[in-house]
Amino acid sequence: MGSIRRVAKVGEALIGAGLAAGAAGVWALAPRGDSLRRLQCASEMPVAHYAHRGLHDAGSGIESDRTRAGADERAYVEAARRAARNEDGHRHAGAHAAGGHSGVWPEAITQQVAAVGSGPSDISVAPENSLPAFAAACRLGYGIELDVRLSRDRQVVVVHDDDLNRVAADGRKVADLTYEELCRIPIASGPGEGGSVEAGGGRGRHAKRSEVIHVPLLADVLELVAGRVPLIVEYKMGRELDRELMERADVLLAAYEGPYVIESFNPLALAWYRRHRPSVLRGQLAAPYHGRVRSGSDLLEAAAGALLLNWLGRPDFMAYEWHGGRSLPMRLFRALGGTPVAWTVRSRQAEREAASSFDLCIFESYLPAVTY
Repeated sequence: MGSIRRVAKVGEALIGAGLAAGAAGVWALAPRGDSLRRLQCASEMPVAHYAHRGLHDAGSGIESDRTRAGADERAYVEAARRAARNEDGHRHAGAHAAGGHSGVWPEAITQQVAAVGSGPSDISVAPENSLPAFAAACRLGYGIELDVRLSRDRQVVVVHDDDLNRVAADGRKVADLTYEELCRIPIASGPGEGGSVEAGGGRGRHAKRSEVIHVPLLADVLELVAGRVPLIVEYKMGRELDRELMERADVLLAAYEGPYVIESFNPLALAWYRRHRPSVLRGQLAAPYHGRVRSGSDLLEAAAGALLLNWLGRPDFMAYEWHGGRSLPMRLFRALGGTPVAWTVRSRQAEREAASSFDLCIFESYLPAVTY
């Protein structure tokens, strides 16, 4: 009888430990509650399809060989180009409709959008994270997802990678270049076409910013969008919190009158907003982790993929790699009131498959129905 009692006690202890672990897990991944969000005057997530890095014709998700692209991607690219080319004549009406905007663009915006001109169809006119790509998304009514980081002279610029190798065939780090230097480097002009452009058509380091489509300032993007469509602003940083990026970008966003939310892979960025800007809707970026955990870095990535770091920032939405939408952590997050957002959806079929698990999506390479 004594041995039976000991086994029973061990069983009770294990069940109790399991329940406690489950409760701790649910607590760790839970979103900010609705009542707290209302108390802190945070808005709802704007309902829209969000164009990944703008509506672009070169860069992420776009087939470099046009002959291999599918019909949906070709239609997407042509729509981006037409919209970017038409936006220059549309900007005053669009800005007036947004309200609170004078309709007078900064010179940098006018030059870059006008620079798309009517060039050959095989030349990029709206590369990813460029003013023309954002103008195209506004023109067609799509929300915009974009990325921010700091240049060497501490300007908040809009670019995804920490270097320019992929978008401009220039291996230098963004953090090592001033904004004036970035202005002279054309982005996504085609394979092997990176580098600066001189007025005479040659390459060099003395081109004027009006002659190239370059990495833009966040301030210019906000001036261009002017509240016409909602924004998802992603803070790009490593595992350490980039406080200066947070502070400088927040100054610009706090003065912006249009709808926006923020997101980051780094939960410390969300924790910063939780403390300093609770009225701003915040989202945690994550993806399911596959493989063995062999290091502390792997463990952190696995924990983030399981949403177990959500307690740091209490996200309102999860921007999650869309294949993992049916995972248990994501189902729990949604059941607890969080908003699941799929990234990056690249086809109509993928959108249909993601629809049962996600409320919204970040897309590229095809044109979903406009929802904003």
